[in-house]
Amino acid sequence: MNLLKIALLQIAPCNTLKENLEKGIKYCRKAKEMNADIALFPEMWSNGYNIYNRPAAAWKAEAISGSGDFINTFGSLAKELGMAIGITLLEKHEGGPRNSLVLFDRFGERKFTYAKVHTCDFDVERNLTPGEDFYVTALDTACGEVKVGAMICFDREFPESARILMLKGAELILVPNACPMEINRLSQLRARAYENMSAIATCNYPETVPDCNGGSSVFDGVAYLPESSGSRDTCILQADGKEGIYIAELNLEQLRNYRENEVHGNAYRHPQKYRLLIDTKIDKPFIRNDYRE
Repeated sequence: MNLLKIALLQIAPCNTLKENLEKGIKYCRKAKEMNADIALFPEMWSNGYNIYNRPAAAWKAEAISGSGDFINTFGSLAKELGMAIGITLLEKHEGGPRNSLVLFDRFGERKFTYAKVHTCDFDVERNLTPGEDFYVTALDTACGEVKVGAMICFDREFPESARILMLKGAELILVPNACPMEINRLSQLRARAYENMSAIATCNYPETVPDCNGGSSVFDGVAYLPESSGSRDTCILQADGKEGIYIAELNLEQLRNYRENEVHGNAYRHPQKYRLLIDTKIDKPFIRNDYRE
């Protein structure tokens, strides 16, 4: 059985970049001891998503380079451990800081840098620069190659995020997070996995972190099995609120067989009928008309 082991590092941040680096290294090593193939951090680990109730200038000054020592250390660690690492950061960027994820493969090669596209512009994240695109990479693992993409927290609220990743071939979508994972947000993740026949792994901060409650999860996207008469629960991991490493085993063979035979994803779409989705000029009857192209 081809089981990909995903480690969700549901851990609380420290007070400094140096302490977050040291704690991140420590927990990556623990994840490897648990035979993880991929380790994923919560959102904006470099400063612990500490951007609320502070002047924007103060936390913007904490932005770090996506190719600096902090990030490169995790690239070297990925190579040392033979384990892919998805490390998150408040990234220094010429247009203003970004909320980003850097994915390293088990050889320490940077596979992509993804910046959160759907920044929370209704709040303090309006001070961030949104990303421009979604990325999928072929990640070499001990289980063989797996197509991996990413979105971050609020991206979950937009079906287009996961849909684009599916269309680009994503079998697994990594989702760093920093908010309460309650029934509606969990339902969104479940829906994104179901409608795209893609696994979705979300890593949140534990309940000791303000406005977070743990609840990291993995949905494998496989709703039906040939031997079963009805649907199954696609949730293969649901963490509690405590700090720790939570390991999910994703059955890649089962997922791929399912994608070859089921009716969701790209099987019966009518994209020529969806033009309204990309029409930026038409009046939109929304409750709120804020719009950011």
